[in-house]
Amino acid sequence: MILALYLVFVIGTVSRSAAQISTRFDQAPLAYTLSAVAALVYVVALVSLSLRGRAAWWVSLVALSVELLGVLAVGTWSYLAPQMFPDQTVWSHYGQGYLFIPLVLPVAGLWWLLSDRGARAVSEGTA
Repeated sequence: MILALYLVFVIGTVSRSAAQISTRFDQAPLAYTLSAVAALVYVVALVSLSLRGRAAWWVSLVALSVELLGVLAVGTWSYLAPQMFPDQTVWSHYGQGYLFIPLVLPVAGLWWLLSDRGARAVSEGTA
């Protein structure tokens, strides 16, 4: 389920940020750059979560932690300085435009990684 949601977010964020940056970057450069950063984080998370082994586990842990910190930082920033976000990003307002899934997804992913099942994926894979 987590991988399926990451795949949806990869497709959505990569295509949306590419369209925004290529057609109207001058209107909201900060928001569109943050959308591209979010897309990159989702790609890394999807790939690393799809793999087994200690290295993939660590990359996943870092990617999901960066994602959670990004959602919290950008979400807070978008409320404190709304003029900086004339257009929404996937992480603005804690992912409100995406049903708050961007806030819940890294928490669910981190929970899985730190669970016994996630630990087994590390021990079953190769470094």
